[in-house]
Amino acid sequence: MLSYSATQLLFLAVRICFILNPTSGTNRTQDVPTLLTRYATAAGAEFEIQLTQRAGHATELAREAAARGCRVVVAVGGDGTVNEVARGLLGTPAALGIVPRGSGNGLARHLRIPLDLPGAVRRACQPTFQHIDAGRINGHWFFCTAGLGFDAHVSKMFAQAGTRGLSTYVKVALREYRRYRPVPVQVQLENALLLDTHCYVLAFANAAQYGNNAYIAPRADIQDGLLDVCLIDQLPMLRAVRVGVGLALGTLATSGGAAYHTSRRIQVEAAHPIGFHVDGDYVADATRFVVELEPLALEVAV
Repeated sequence: MLSYSATQLLFLAVRICFILNPTSGTNRTQDVPTLLTRYATAAGAEFEIQLTQRAGHATELAREAAARGCRVVVAVGGDGTVNEVARGLLGTPAALGIVPRGSGNGLARHLRIPLDLPGAVRRACQPTFQHIDAGRINGHWFFCTAGLGFDAHVSKMFAQAGTRGLSTYVKVALREYRRYRPVPVQVQLENALLLDTHCYVLAFANAAQYGNNAYIAPRADIQDGLLDVCLIDQLPMLRAVRVGVGLALGTLATSGGAAYHTSRRIQVEAAHPIGFHVDGDYVADATRFVVELEPLALEVAV
């Protein structure tokens, strides 16, 4: 007669799909499918591996995996891959897992998922489930941060840089800092507060950080049903230094470098088109924005 431990019963009940973006990360020499197979097999998991072939493919693969009965669908890649997989899982009984392999890994860091491949795979194979909030900006889902202004502009330039990694991002940000100019905006919050201001950065934070431990909203709670709204209206040199230190140390909210509000719904009108991003990926330029939060809309395996 067969007998199973509680951990083995958990593995028998949970089927896992790893969705791998083969272009994510700066280390392209690793045979990631082989490593995933090794670590997941060692954990005793029942699993499959799917590789993405184009932008948006991870969303399709995630939706199909959930329909096949996979309980955990794991995004193996950067923040863009995580966003695509998470979008495919909204409204399904499957939970999002993450094996971080990007340059920022903002949501993985916020959820305290190990950044090393063996540790992240073990975590995905031994899941604890919880629900987190999800945001939308002009109909585009985000799970970590979205924003208008300089950070979106840098995301656009970074995508065109040809190389990835933190050093490239820093070089692009320093170059564009000398060129970028803030945009006049009106910001309407849910509590009827109307701000007539300028937007150098207007960030909508579901989680605390952009990635790479750059804490744009150190007080953000991913389960509180509210977005933390961070406004930087101007960024002269001295404030830029203060903001940079605050991002690195997690003290931006108390540094005086930015103003903070919380709201479940935000509307923004800009004097002329301004770029926006979701989870670090530039989307488009627009003059009107509607930002909303859906409380506890996504289940995660952490």
